[in-house]
Amino acid sequence: MEKITWDNKLSVKIKEIDELQKKMFALFNVLIDLKNKNTGGKECSNMISEINEYAKYFFGKEEEYLKKVKYPDFDIHAKEHRKFIKIIIILRREVSDDKENLSNDAIKSLRDWLIEHILNQDLLYVPFLRINNYIESCKN
Repeated sequence: MEKITWDNKLSVKIKEIDELQKKMFALFNVLIDLKNKNTGGKECSNMISEINEYAKYFFGKEEEYLKKVKYPDFDIHAKEHRKFIKIIIILRREVSDDKENLSNDAIKSLRDWLIEHILNQDLLYVPFLRINNYIESCKN
């Protein structure tokens, strides 16, 4: 399975969020390594739990930025985050029951979701943040 590589085209122009994205990609790469090495179910399940916990942190930080600027599509965006968390919790449960449930397709689906979310959802708020920052700078 191919590892996930962060690319500058995924940048939301907020250093902290970009760094969180990179860390999330690194966690996915650890999971891919575990899968490729045919590691035991407990280790894989623990890694999925780590991804889940990190996703909550990552999404929470992103949502803090969006709330602060009153991003108009905040609720829709946050709902997408919750969908991802739900999917990963289900996967963790399935992998805990049977390691074979950690298929390449399952990992690819989550990986693709993350990339698509960044490209199709996160990058939508970049112009809004840029305008908001400009307005704020004009006030000073």
